[in-house]
Amino acid sequence: MALADPASCAKGGEDNNPFPDIIELNVGGQVYITRHPTLVSVPGSLLWEMFTQKSARSLARDSKGRFFVDRDGFLFRYILDYMRDQQLVLPEHFPERGRLQREAEYFMLPELVKLLVPKLSEQNSLGDDPCQSDPEELSPGADTARGLSSATATATLPSAALGATGTEGRRAGFITIGYRGSYTLGRDSQTDAKFRRVARIMVCGKTSLAKEVFGDTLNESRDPDRPPERYTSRYYLKFTFLEQAFDKLADAGFHMVACNSTGTCAFAHEQTDDRIWTSYTEYVFYRE
Repeated sequence: MALADPASCAKGGEDNNPFPDIIELNVGGQVYITRHPTLVSVPGSLLWEMFTQKSARSLARDSKGRFFVDRDGFLFRYILDYMRDQQLVLPEHFPERGRLQREAEYFMLPELVKLLVPKLSEQNSLGDDPCQSDPEELSPGADTARGLSSATATATLPSAALGATGTEGRRAGFITIGYRGSYTLGRDSQTDAKFRRVARIMVCGKTSLAKEVFGDTLNESRDPDRPPERYTSRYYLKFTFLEQAFDKLADAGFHMVACNSTGTCAFAHEQTDDRIWTSYTEYVFYRE
């Protein structure tokens, strides 16, 4: 079914309603098509204020006549979903909960904000909600207070008990190790094979976990000043021994949960049978 002409969307379907039943929105470059009753389903919200005006001329438009909202276009899908039935449904391990809370505040949806606020445990500390994957939105002193309380609790444990519970303060998470390797295999594979060459070992995961595991051996030059609770895929190691990386991960309590690899082959020289094998491999490690 062909979409209505954007120009016609500016004309109301009824005499007392300046807006059409079907409305096109451009939110941060992402186009959404929805019904007018959906946009005004939450009285007092920003969208309700926008689309209950007596005139639509005061609203910003893009070059194609769609109503324009200068906000995060990707996160708006969750705002629109909430406007439809006033329920919050997010993917598992949603990584932008804090940003979505900001969007809910901007669109003046207080009930949605309540659903997105991190839950508090009985001890008035932040609970271990698996969806809290954007902690930089929390209060700046939250991590410091949590770290001080953990240190105090550890200091009061007997030395015998410390060995058994010393790892409980470690944060759970994933770290992915990736590398691109190559080797040359000649006609006589037993004598001409050249050993594996690893150009660079990549590290992907949460910045704080990567720094905890690899310390000074982590090269951050391609992604400097990344906040501790954000994720990156641009770190790499200053050494090229995979086993050294595995040892560091094992010492930090991580264990491998998955791996995958792809490979290609090409002739090294047109007049010889020497072949160059290249591969890209990723190892996924997890710590509970």
